[in-house]
Amino acid sequence: MSKKKIIPCLDCKDGRVVKGVSFVDLKDAGDPVEIAKAYCAEGADELVLLDITATTDDRATKLDLVRRVAEVVTIPFAVGGGIHSAEEFRAVIGAGADKAAVNSAAILNPELLKELAEEFGSERVVSAIDAVRRKDGSGWSVVRNSGTVDADMDVVEWAKQVEELGAGEIILTSMDEDGQKKGYDIGLTKAVAEAVSIPVTASGGAGSKEDILAAFTECNAAAALAASLFHFKEVGIRELKEYLKENGVEVDL
Repeated sequence: MSKKKIIPCLDCKDGRVVKGVSFVDLKDAGDPVEIAKAYCAEGADELVLLDITATTDDRATKLDLVRRVAEVVTIPFAVGGGIHSAEEFRAVIGAGADKAAVNSAAILNPELLKELAEEFGSERVVSAIDAVRRKDGSGWSVVRNSGTVDADMDVVEWAKQVEELGAGEIILTSMDEDGQKKGYDIGLTKAVAEAVSIPVTASGGAGSKEDILAAFTECNAAAALAASLFHFKEVGIRELKEYLKENGVEVDL
């Protein structure tokens, strides 16, 4: 059985780490370079940096920030936000990211994922999927542009499609639960994890060690991503991993 991964997420705006609820009401959480360095030292398995206003600002990811973070980390490092083309993907990888996440651009042009996988390899291509629960309870819909636009697509069907197109993993964020700290959307994560064979990272809603345990034991996520929980020192990564280990989850200590 593969070891489960703990992944802190740096949501960045204007060169600072921020955290809010469903990507709004943002609060400053610190300098991304210093935070990245600290998470690396604490034992994070990977790191994700999301330039959360790149797409809504209609600009590319800030490469200088990517370079500065890449210089201080020794763990796999993924970047997302504002990647609209193979050229921008190439630039992010060239700036030091190990892999890059594509969201809105892939929804608008699914063949982009295939193009990226063929050029860079599936292991570098991450499909970031933001989901909202449908009001009629029939499942989840895909949203884009930081959750501001309904893409009129079913999340589970889109997850299957991104795998077929060549994405090597999925970061699955529940916009309903993001920042709520009441736990991941277990039904959503389980539905996607069971529908695909590539790793799925649970994102959106972690508020406790128990929430992260549930992502692994109740829906078979390959990794758990969290922000507030780590940024505001509510749970330490080493402490979390020891708790998971005690509860039968294989992690890298």
